[in-house]
Amino acid sequence: MRGGDIQQDGLFSYVSPDKRIPQDHPLRPIRKMVDQALREMSSLFDTMYEDTGRRSVPPEKLLRALLLQILYTVRSERLLIEQLEYNLLFRWFVGLSMDDVVWDHSTFSKNRDRLLGSEVAGVFFERVLAQAKAARLLSDEHFSVDGTLIEAWASHKSFRPKDEDKGGKGPKDFHGDKRSNATHESNTDPDARLFRKGKGKESKLSYMGHAVIENRHSLVVGTKATKATGKAERETAAELIEAIPGRHRIAVAADKGYDTEEFVEKLRELNVAPHVARKKHSAIDGRTTRHESYIKSQHARKRIEKVFGWCKAIGMLRKVKQRGIERVDQILTLTMTAYNLVRMRNLGLGTI
Repeated sequence: MRGGDIQQDGLFSYVSPDKRIPQDHPLRPIRKMVDQALREMSSLFDTMYEDTGRRSVPPEKLLRALLLQILYTVRSERLLIEQLEYNLLFRWFVGLSMDDVVWDHSTFSKNRDRLLGSEVAGVFFERVLAQAKAARLLSDEHFSVDGTLIEAWASHKSFRPKDEDKGGKGPKDFHGDKRSNATHESNTDPDARLFRKGKGKESKLSYMGHAVIENRHSLVVGTKATKATGKAERETAAELIEAIPGRHRIAVAADKGYDTEEFVEKLRELNVAPHVARKKHSAIDGRTTRHESYIKSQHARKRIEKVFGWCKAIGMLRKVKQRGIERVDQILTLTMTAYNLVRMRNLGLGTI
């Protein structure tokens, strides 16, 4: 018998959002790991807010919402807030009940800027990574390092001469003009730099994103965003490698872009085996290449490209929607944290 198309809104619901989410939903292990990290950060949040005044968006809910935006590739805060209005899964993950009022998108954006202007993203990254370390998922000997270009949220039309009259109106035809970072800068994002990946490639206003992964499970153990310059990739890589804890000898794999005498000598000073891919005239000699571990490192180093691919395709880092090196660095760190959470979930961590 055909059922009737009865449409009647229920006044009460006795089923909580948690009961409506399947127990085997892939977000459950991630929520468990996120909640543990946020509990450990409670004292940090206390120092960021005054005891009096109007209540802000809770930082725990704000971070969970930003993670959802990355994990589900939600293109804007306005659309994220819209999803929180009616998406039960999103409400459950953020920690909103069925009757909680969702924030205005402008309020959310202002609180997001305040949060990203602090050290929260870096501490959150470390707290999540500590869970992987406690579960013995991290290698403490073999690592890979690389960098990638992140297109800035600024157009070529904003790249104007530094001594130009700021009162000029209308777009300028820049075709045929010689432009460089020494004489020009973006008037909407001064930290962005004109950069091209190689010969024959187009130049874009960009930042540089750097990462170090451990080779056992390809988890990110260090990350940083910098201005796009010719030496930023190697200089920042050395900083991230130096920050790896422990005093024992480690091995770090890298591509041919890192095969310079300066970088190789720096690694050796840090007691690091430079498993760098060799150029025609290489700074790497038989002291390194004769070991079997060098071959294994060369196979493993390509995994870092998958990390950057995930962050650009899913995490929306192909063209970052923040301006300024500090905010771009915070977004990069938060995106790498989201990648680690997904990878740790796939490895069985956080499973209920």
